[in-house]
Amino acid sequence: MKFDLLHTDSHSKARAGLISTDHGDIETPIFMPVGTAGTVKAVHFKELEEEINAQIILGNTYHLYLRPGLEIIKAAGGLHQFNTWSKPILTDSGGYQVYSLSDRRKIIEEGARFSSHIDGSKHLFTPENVMDIQRVIGADIIMAFDECTPYPCEFKYAKNSMKMTHRWLKRCCERFDATDNLYGYSQSLFPIVQGSVYPELRKESAEFIASMNREGNAIGGLSVGEPHEDLYSMTELVCGILPAEKPRYLMGVGTPQNILECIALGIDMFDCVMPTRNARNGMLFTKNGIINIKNKRWENDFSAIDPDSDCVTVKRHSKAYLRHLMISKEYLGAQIASLNNLSFYLWLVQEARKQILADTFLSWKNNILPQISQRL
Repeated sequence: MKFDLLHTDSHSKARAGLISTDHGDIETPIFMPVGTAGTVKAVHFKELEEEINAQIILGNTYHLYLRPGLEIIKAAGGLHQFNTWSKPILTDSGGYQVYSLSDRRKIIEEGARFSSHIDGSKHLFTPENVMDIQRVIGADIIMAFDECTPYPCEFKYAKNSMKMTHRWLKRCCERFDATDNLYGYSQSLFPIVQGSVYPELRKESAEFIASMNREGNAIGGLSVGEPHEDLYSMTELVCGILPAEKPRYLMGVGTPQNILECIALGIDMFDCVMPTRNARNGMLFTKNGIINIKNKRWENDFSAIDPDSDCVTVKRHSKAYLRHLMISKEYLGAQIASLNNLSFYLWLVQEARKQILADTFLSWKNNILPQISQRL
């Protein structure tokens, strides 16, 4: 993997770059649609490729490990061959999913013991076998195994957890460096900065992660319920420490406002389930504001869902028709709404990139935020 930093906005810390992988290039800043189980919910790959120009998607180690399982993925030749997605893939190590199974898991020095949410079977994730699992899945970018601390979190717990995440990272790096890719293309390992909302812990963690000298770096443990001010202050602190010549990935973030504000702080990569999850519940993000499509006010509105959208499907259908589909619980409703939201998110980061390259990002951000954040 290679990262070229093309331009930094002169009025903020926003960056435009290019990540090159064996499965193609990624223009940053980028939003990565979440494809937890090898699929972005309710969206065809053809639509991801042709209508909304997704450049990279996520898979999740925990879910893919449990179902369909490593034997099937390996027999298929890796996740790219299994799901026919030819562009880059990033896999989350499963640390966040293990964190979310608070009543089903136990964190120990060896790793994390947990019970499957599918059948209750017992499993153990260690830094070593999580590297092996992600080798089998075959993502271009794989994540180190970490513990994601909850919010709120006591300082002592956060510190002990961070120290263990660092010890786990050393084991991840040793295993990763001692093994080869399975399918003839390169894979890159990203460590994850932790430390909850404590500046001294975030500083220590960012310095340790930077010292590992991997090809990119991630920031985890945010967007777990903390105030936005903490999200931004921790992100700014960490971005000031992580090396500028490597991509920075803020995990699980977030709202359009969060994304723009964190781009301004120096973040290059984002993912979040919000656009697709909210779409399935009827919340639409558009260039003119936020719509609850289930509201009666849209019942007789035959204008396009978002007339300014770059997505053909979104411009083709009316608000009234989409409302009818959602109220009727037709599957097509979730599909169109998901396309709308993903199209908006990808437009947002692509437009941000254009503005960074033109050195007009900060004024554009400040002007566009009230417009896209208003409720229609």
